Amino acid sequence: MKSRSSDTFKAIITLALPMIAEEILSTLLQYVDTAMVGRLGAEATSAVNLTATVNWLIGSLFSAFGVAVTAMISSGFGAGDEKRMKESSFGGFLLSLGAGFVICVISLSIAHVLPIWMNADEAIIKSAGDYFFIISLAIPFRSISRIEACALRAVKDSKTPMVINLSQNILNIILNYIFIYTLKKGVVGAAWATFISFSLGGVLMLVFALKNEKIRFRREDGEREKQKKIMKEAFSISIPAAATSTTSCLGHIVFASLVSGMGTITFAAHSIALSAETIFYVPGYALRGSTQTLIGISVGKNDKKNFKEVEHVSVLITFIMMTITGALLYFTAYPVMKIFTPDERVVSMGGEVLKLIALSEPIFGLMIVYEGICYGLGDTRFPFWIETIGAWGIRILFTLIGLRYFSISLYGVWICMLLDNVFRALMLSIPMLFGRDVKLFKKRRDVVFEKVKGGSTPF
Repeated sequence: MKSRSSDTFKAIITLALPMIAEEILSTLLQYVDTAMVGRLGAEATSAVNLTATVNWLIGSLFSAFGVAVTAMISSGFGAGDEKRMKESSFGGFLLSLGAGFVICVISLSIAHVLPIWMNADEAIIKSAGDYFFIISLAIPFRSISRIEACALRAVKDSKTPMVINLSQNILNIILNYIFIYTLKKGVVGAAWATFISFSLGGVLMLVFALKNEKIRFRREDGEREKQKKIMKEAFSISIPAAATSTTSCLGHIVFASLVSGMGTITFAAHSIALSAETIFYVPGYALRGSTQTLIGISVGKNDKKNFKEVEHVSVLITFIMMTITGALLYFTAYPVMKIFTPDERVVSMGGEVLKLIALSEPIFGLMIVYEGICYGLGDTRFPFWIETIGAWGIRILFTLIGLRYFSISLYGVWICMLLDNVFRALMLSIPMLFGRDVKLFKKRRDVVFEKVKGGSTPF
């Protein structure tokens, strides 16, 4: 048992390390990106960050389809079913094209009214709208990049997405310098830099996915009857995950609009603090990705013991790592804020709320990893309900009441965020604590192994 647990630990860390490195280095580069815009002033920072929650929504929708692709390909990988992996890969490609086109059209059509809907100051409405319109042109490439990266990780290749995403972010920094400072294009220049880097990243991710023997699909993998079955399963997993992302991110948009109404300085502190916190919780998301993949593989192998080991070890690793990053955030809150802005008012407000949220990082990590376990089992409905209640019934409702009746500060707003995180972590732990996880394992296993005459056959 000890040896198997050790092997599980190594498998989780081996798969997660490139993802952790990718997320941390990418976030550091995003820090530079934000800081470069921040040097243009608080208005430029607010213009770029105003629609950040909408961009988060767009990215999370693609990640929701990636959840389905990961679950299907990883279970096929565990079962040793190459045909299943290629069919699922083709299905993921179709999803990336369809979702990318639809969301791109919607985003472009609302780009210049979105800042108004979000209660932005008059001074930043035009620049914020222009920024969002330009970066929305790259949405189809973002869709391909996210979903194909999930396909690669599902077959234990987390290094290729790491290299591509890091290259994309480095290019963004170089182009930022050229467009913002050399060509003096300001916020619009930052937008064009993002567009170019996103587009190139999507092209490269597709190229390398098609080079991978395990998931490289051919025309016959698109046979109509096979693909109907694949797409039906993909949608059954991804629609609740997409609904979770939509509900959560719409909540963040409403939440951001509430904060933006508190003034430009307060909103700048809020948005920069959110960006600053990112690097301290990205290890948790990387561990969620590796956990989801290994849970899917254990389902494909029909190995309940391995499933429980992955579950327990991943929770332990995530809690320890997020405790460490939370402590680092607490003691570096103000210096980190100073990276992004020279405005002492913004630094003071942002540092104060970062020290508060640092205390909840271990709990936030548990929420992330429990969600990954559910996703690995193809269960996206339960997280949807928890996300909805937390975002709207706690974070937004409490913030609205606090602002309207008690005139709470930004610190009070972030207390509402903390309460939301604690609620979601506690609720998502229920399947593991009360045995529902094993029932989910059996249910997902039955999907992977269809009953036919003469026995049970993988797909």
